[in-house]
Amino acid sequence: MTGKLKQLWATKTRDDEWWSSFVTSPLAIVANYGAVELASLTPNRITAASFLVAVVATLGILVGGTGWFIAAAVLINLSHILDCMDGQMARYRKVSSPIGSYYDRLTDQIQVALWFGATGYAAYAQTGSATPVFLAMIGIAFYGLRGYTKYVALEIETARDPEYPAKMAQLRQAETTAGLGFGFRANWAWFLREQSKILAFDEGVFIFMLSFALVFDQLLPMLWIFAASQIFWGLYRSWLRGKNIGENRKIFLQK
Repeated sequence: MTGKLKQLWATKTRDDEWWSSFVTSPLAIVANYGAVELASLTPNRITAASFLVAVVATLGILVGGTGWFIAAAVLINLSHILDCMDGQMARYRKVSSPIGSYYDRLTDQIQVALWFGATGYAAYAQTGSATPVFLAMIGIAFYGLRGYTKYVALEIETARDPEYPAKMAQLRQAETTAGLGFGFRANWAWFLREQSKILAFDEGVFIFMLSFALVFDQLLPMLWIFAASQIFWGLYRSWLRGKNIGENRKIFLQK
């Protein structure tokens, strides 16, 4: 049993996002303990299931009300667990594919737009103000800018140096410093280090932030945080990538 869990733990993304690191990704490993043995379950099917659950969560937000909000919060986390499971299963079975990675990332981007777009509408229905719709739109746009500038920079750098993607892949590699087989002190140190990732306001933070706002019905404050954080990170990452291109530097940057 321990051997299999260690193999599954090794499939965990080493640079996981904040909420993924110590909640959804470990839960996905537990779920995968049995799931990886089921031939009928494939990584692509789990990706599809994750997206379907995300759509149902979106509908729950649009319907509104305490019960639906709580249900949507649960479904958002379930969707993210499934989103972690597909990559773990692919790596465990050694069947990772470019097309699988493509659809996984594509659905991730769409889910963020669906969830926050629906939340903007729900907050509008509560307040009668267009402000939450505007905040959701701004947040989604600048979150998309983070990904857009990443791939524009990648295209420009690759045109200049065809080896650029391989060099970035080497920089991206992270050393495993915690998990199964490591002691309490190493895991506690890892846990404390991971907390700084909350300031990145990426998808892993969105899962927690949006779930919290739905359970406690604090949609408008959450949308202000979402919009402000994405404006900052969207502009900062755009400036930093442009600076790196101009100086021809090789620094790996997350989205």
